Amino acid sequence: MPAAVKLREDYSAEELRALARRSKDARQSRRLLSLAAVRDGMDRGEAAKIGGMDRQTLRDWVHRFNTAGPEGLLDNWTSGPKPRPLPDQLAEFAKIVETGPDRKVDGVVRWRRIDLKRVIAERFGVDYHPRYVGKLLKKLGFSHMSARPRHPAQDERIVEAYKKLLAHAERSSRRLAGDHADRDQVPR
Repeated sequence: MPAAVKLREDYSAEELRALARRSKDARQSRRLLSLAAVRDGMDRGEAAKIGGMDRQTLRDWVHRFNTAGPEGLLDNWTSGPKPRPLPDQLAEFAKIVETGPDRKVDGVVRWRRIDLKRVIAERFGVDYHPRYVGKLLKKLGFSHMSARPRHPAQDERIVEAYKKLLAHAERSSRRLAGDHADRDQVPR
């Protein structure tokens, strides 16, 4: 059976307990108390139970304590990977989305996530999943709602004339409904 890992000698059991009392981190305190029990000569399995861990985990914390002292008993939380699009790239991407696609260059009349995925890959050299492109759009404050695209050959004068015709027809239908409004009422 392999020998137990030696605990560094520069801290006594009382000093470890004092450090545990002063610590603001509960996990570090439990680990320090387990090491204090080991320093007092307690069986490693029993000392591990004091800290709420198993013997192998206690061994790992002994290694960390021997290397870095009491600070080595703190959890090492990392912030994770750095965000892939840089802030200036996000600003440029937002500008691309805001201006909309150029039909001749981009080949589309409105942006879809798959189209924006292609644009991001071409401009920034990053390949995203279309769902993540949607998350980026939401992060930048864009909604999934979009205006109905206009046909490139659409004549604005014809559209305005049609709107006027619809408004006129709606007014006249209201007038007719007003003449017969009393027919559908039941007497009290």
